[in-house]
Amino acid sequence: MGSRKCGCCLSSLLIPLALWSIIVNILLYFPNGQMSYASSNKLTNYVWYFEGLCFSGIMMLIVAAVLLVLENDNNYKCCQSENCSKKYMILMSMIFSALGIAFSGYCLVISALGLLQGPYCRTLDGWEYAFEGTAGRFLTDSSTWSQCLEPAHVVEWNIILFSILIALSGLQVIVCLIRVVIQLFKILCGTYSVIIQPGII
Repeated sequence: MGSRKCGCCLSSLLIPLALWSIIVNILLYFPNGQMSYASSNKLTNYVWYFEGLCFSGIMMLIVAAVLLVLENDNNYKCCQSENCSKKYMILMSMIFSALGIAFSGYCLVISALGLLQGPYCRTLDGWEYAFEGTAGRFLTDSSTWSQCLEPAHVVEWNIILFSILIALSGLQVIVCLIRVVIQLFKILCGTYSVIIQPGII
């Protein structure tokens, strides 16, 4: 009973994390709140991987919904044996938790790459990735951020939003990993009573 409540709480936690991922990813399309850069394709290429919008967002909402249904639907039976049905539910829960790890892990990796690459911005040499060859060293050297002339404050914009996406997707990975561990514990240690008929022993 306790593990079921814990599973429901973890699944419910995925929903606000996914919604925030969608919001943050959408904000990446509008540096400094301006729409013109998205329409003219002057955004960092990692924005177009839809890591927060699709994978850590919409797909994680689907995963969370399925996991909540699996945790709450006590009357579902896929076969004659009740024990068989419970094992099937655990298996499905593990599969969707693993999918959650894959989706949020994708967002985590892409967001980290976007953070390290730096923004696509206009410099004195034109539109380019001004920090692409710095291996992320620009992140701790704010004196170099002035190389980006346009969009205004785009370096700070990218750093903050990609960092938030990394944090959100990292939390999603942790939540899904905990769910997998819980389900493995149920399988390996067993949570169902075994009925021994009199006379067998």
